[in-house]
Amino acid sequence: MTNPNALVMWEGQFGDFANTAQCIIDQFITSGQSKWVRQSGLVMMLPHGMEGMGPEHSSARPERFLQMCSDDPEYFPPEDEEFAIQQLININMIVANCSNPTNYFHILRRQIALPFRKPLIVMTPKSLLRHPECRSSFEDLLPGTEFKRMILESGPASANPASIEKVTFPDLLASF
Repeated sequence: MTNPNALVMWEGQFGDFANTAQCIIDQFITSGQSKWVRQSGLVMMLPHGMEGMGPEHSSARPERFLQMCSDDPEYFPPEDEEFAIQQLININMIVANCSNPTNYFHILRRQIALPFRKPLIVMTPKSLLRHPECRSSFEDLLPGTEFKRMILESGPASANPASIEKVTFPDLLASF
């Protein structure tokens, strides 16, 4: 896992796999760099979405991984051309929810291309990976494209963002 030229991935097909591994995640993955002075580029692909056999089986509990991030809520790196890389340097792990194939590809590519190693936790609903409307354009894979931290809407509201007064977050699982 410490080999900088290897992309080591572990897929916990069910949430209870991560639950069982929690002490290892806490002791070695989350705190590995500060506690053991070891960088790890491990990619953990974990389910999220309550799809099927109950809460312990269907979700690896993304809130738990977000709570273990060492991001200092009082510090925000200066917004310049190095913002994204500086933020990655200062954290202990990356937690992401990739909602389309292109972003999934780009986050894995970035994981191996970074000049340092941080654990990557990818939370993705399994049904989203198979959903017919969840697809990407080849233009999003061309040279010069990269991982998008946020995928913005492309509707009327995005044409005039200053006019937006209310933002809602729909229950994404209800549509699947």
